[in-house]
Amino acid sequence: MEIKETDQIKNIKNFAFQVRKNILEMAVSAGSSSAHFGGALSITEIVSTLFGCQMKIDKKNPQWEDRDRFILSKGHACLAYYAALCEVGYISKEELKTFEKNDTNLLGHPVINRNLGIDFSNGSLGMGLSLGIGVAISAKKKKKNFKVYVIIGDGECNEGSIWEAAMAAPNFKLNNLYVIIDKNNFQQTGSNKEIMNVENLKDKWSSFGWHTTELDGHNIQDLQNFFKESKNIDKPKAIIANTVKGKGFSFSENNNDWHHSILSKSFHEKAINELKKNNFK
Repeated sequence: MEIKETDQIKNIKNFAFQVRKNILEMAVSAGSSSAHFGGALSITEIVSTLFGCQMKIDKKNPQWEDRDRFILSKGHACLAYYAALCEVGYISKEELKTFEKNDTNLLGHPVINRNLGIDFSNGSLGMGLSLGIGVAISAKKKKKNFKVYVIIGDGECNEGSIWEAAMAAPNFKLNNLYVIIDKNNFQQTGSNKEIMNVENLKDKWSSFGWHTTELDGHNIQDLQNFFKESKNIDKPKAIIANTVKGKGFSFSENNNDWHHSILSKSFHEKAINELKKNNFK
């Protein structure tokens, strides 16, 4: 059953608009330290759907025991993570400006800080899904009802540990685990096809025993539809999210030069103007 564009969908789109704006402010504030820009923009609608609606969290208590857990396995995309935590209310706008500065809590890869809503450290690719499996098993052993959401990259699927985890989750019957694969078709040094072809991801994940779908990772309604329709399916769930690296700005879309770059003041101004014009609503 298709969900109509309700006030909830509109609110998530507004959340995503603010996340993109926060990403721009952090990236330009980082200056010569630069930032992983493109891969953060490709997951903007995904993190906005999760933190803006899907995940069970307490906005006044980031350490609430029964909260859903989020793991950003592709930790270099933390700009989107911090930006979403700001919109939830765990991180202030002022603290966002400390990104990559001395003595900051907001490093270039997430470092655990549960006061800010950062439940897990990440950065070494391939580790996050196995971590998520451990958390999901723990929830079942403790008879807790929270869900575990893990975002991984399509380039990250080059890692053998991802496929060990993909085999393990159905074996342990982890129907409380979701993995979202950010399929933006690039990794650090080039396109996936040039480096390691990871096509037919839906067939691969399905063959391991996951309930799997493939959808537009920038379509909030499609994301919401899947979460609603798969809620009672007794399997771990996988979303192959087709995304655009650098989504939202003409100079960065599908341009791998923006994997890790300096956002100059002139590019920042251009991006702000495009954001206001497109509005993503």
